[in-house]
Amino acid sequence: MQPAGIVASAWLVLVESVWPVLVEVAPRVARIAVFIAVGVFLANVAVGFGLVEKIATVSKYLTRPANLPDEVGTAIVTTAASTTAGYGMLADFRESGRLDDVETLIAVTMNTFFGFVQHIFTFYAPVLIPILGLEVGLLYVGARAAVALGITIAGVLAGTVLLSGDRAPAAAPRSAGSESATDGGLAADGATERGDPAVAADVDDPEPPLEVLRTAGEKTWPKLKRIVPRLAIVYVLVTLLVRTYDLESATAVAEPLTALLGLPGASLPVIAVFAFDTTAGAATIAPMIGSTFTPRTAVATMLLGGIVSFAVSTFKRSIPFQYGIWGPKFGSKVIVVNTALKIVFIAAALVLLLAPV
Repeated sequence: MQPAGIVASAWLVLVESVWPVLVEVAPRVARIAVFIAVGVFLANVAVGFGLVEKIATVSKYLTRPANLPDEVGTAIVTTAASTTAGYGMLADFRESGRLDDVETLIAVTMNTFFGFVQHIFTFYAPVLIPILGLEVGLLYVGARAAVALGITIAGVLAGTVLLSGDRAPAAAPRSAGSESATDGGLAADGATERGDPAVAADVDDPEPPLEVLRTAGEKTWPKLKRIVPRLAIVYVLVTLLVRTYDLESATAVAEPLTALLGLPGASLPVIAVFAFDTTAGAATIAPMIGSTFTPRTAVATMLLGGIVSFAVSTFKRSIPFQYGIWGPKFGSKVIVVNTALKIVFIAAALVLLLAPV
């Protein structure tokens, strides 16, 4: 075969293998990009309109005990509506210098419960509880809520212990190009201290709404140009690997765990299904509740399926998303912290569920 023919054949094979992946990944990346854009845009709007101070009146009960700036409360509230948008806000705060790495990790940890809340209305209440029945459904959702709340409280406690409490409670940063005290700004020449009314009026006069929105849009676009291509590349690579390698072998780790916890043998296929699809897993175990599974062992089986699914979901979803938001280095730290805390708190929930009554 001629070199040109070899190249053409290789190109055809590459297109046939990559094109379906691009078709699969493109809508997902587009959807995430929209939420990131909304989150970063809202973060800039919140700062521009002074909404941080208003939201802080509620969120300060979380942020201040954790020694975090009040801006974090904006991201926490946003996470209850969209996890991706909340993460986008935190990424913006970190990149702009409002948060350092440790503060960001603590803020991400504190976001956990609020990210869970939105799923109650979008998935657990309308989908999962009807499949499992009221008793088992509420017990499972309650267990997951307790796990999420425990992680959030752990984040608050970590902030209390690890972070200094001398941060100003509402340290809204200046916009780019504004003068600071050390650069010979107003505080340096003492104008505001002298009570100059003209200066005070100029400082307190807010920007026009359209100008705030325009500035927020201008600050959002550069971040999207950096985040979205990285997100798309990692998603494509991970999807190709998932199609190439069999990840179902990850569920083999469940067998010794079910034996250790004394769960019925029927829990193994349930865990295998649950690890890849929560809805299908719930539909699999639902007919066996009351005969093979008690409500407690059913919930324990599903929680164990959640632990096993981390190996799959981390590879398929968390790595592309977190690397896209934060980059590989810090994204890896976020994944490790999130996964470790979930495993610890789900393990604690399993102990409580299976303890003799």
